[in-house]
Amino acid sequence: MVYRLSDYDYDLPKELIAQRPVPNREKSRLLVLKRKTGEIIHTEFAEIVNFLAQNDVLVINDTKVIPARLFGKKETGGKVEILLLHFDPALASREVFETEALVRASRAPKPGQFIYFADNLKAEVLGYNEGKIQLRFYSKGPFRDRLIELGHVPLPPYIKRTDTPEDKETYQTVYAQKEGAVAAPTAGLHFTKELLKALQEKGVEIVRLTLHVGYGTFIPVKVEDIRQHKMHGEYYEVSEEAAARLNKAYKEGKRIVAVGTTSTRLLENLMTRYGEIRPGRGICEIFIYPGYQFKIVQGLITNFHLPKSTLIMLVSAFASRELILKAYQEAIKRRYRFYSYGDAMFIF
Repeated sequence: MVYRLSDYDYDLPKELIAQRPVPNREKSRLLVLKRKTGEIIHTEFAEIVNFLAQNDVLVINDTKVIPARLFGKKETGGKVEILLLHFDPALASREVFETEALVRASRAPKPGQFIYFADNLKAEVLGYNEGKIQLRFYSKGPFRDRLIELGHVPLPPYIKRTDTPEDKETYQTVYAQKEGAVAAPTAGLHFTKELLKALQEKGVEIVRLTLHVGYGTFIPVKVEDIRQHKMHGEYYEVSEEAAARLNKAYKEGKRIVAVGTTSTRLLENLMTRYGEIRPGRGICEIFIYPGYQFKIVQGLITNFHLPKSTLIMLVSAFASRELILKAYQEAIKRRYRFYSYGDAMFIF
């Protein structure tokens, strides 16, 4: 097995990092990779209808990205940028809301100081923990309302531009429902409502799960032996209906196709822990890398991932490192668009 961090590196021309989405979601390009033969097919995402079969089960993550980035000022006037790391919808309905965040400022605000975002929203600095700032927000009206009003879309760090009003729609799946993510489950960005309808009409069963994508998805692996890396936990919810449908499909031998690494991690986490898809809520912190034996996912729709990231390790576990790097080189040669707003792969 290859456990060295350097084994998951590759060179990507910067101009291939997508800075904006394509105008029509389903017109993204799609690289189809067949694991058994190594065959690669180049097409567009709308053709996913022809690669999914009647009776396949498509598992989607219906998390909704919150406008988690806030810009404020210290009492001294110094600018402060905050990125919320946790968002509990139930607690966010209150006027006082505590959470931790990442902070960017010329001088970090000290415990006891306040950060002012607007007349109706301020935050008290409670302290710091492992580089993260602890904040207590005070808002006029529910904190969630102020966040929707004042917050900005938390675009990933490799998108080198400020967010626009359009990002509030485009950096969100068409089936996003449950607020709580600070990053989009990007494989799902390629689906349109029309495409989902066409899949259902074909006989593809669509099952919803929720995994709130955290900022940990962008945190680089810093250990040379990847087995020493610790994943950041992410909150999940699985309904009784979803669990029952997935367990039935699994027993009937249907092909289960996960949309994105988030859906994959949640499904495999539950199967690893319980031997079945168990309904409920919890924290998912499974780390999937080569050597892992997949228990339920047989097909994976995903984007192209950063070098040395936990995500490229996951897809390498699914299809083999050699095959993934070969497909990535092919994608680079053909000028595919990479990362969150980029093109897609279907691996089966």
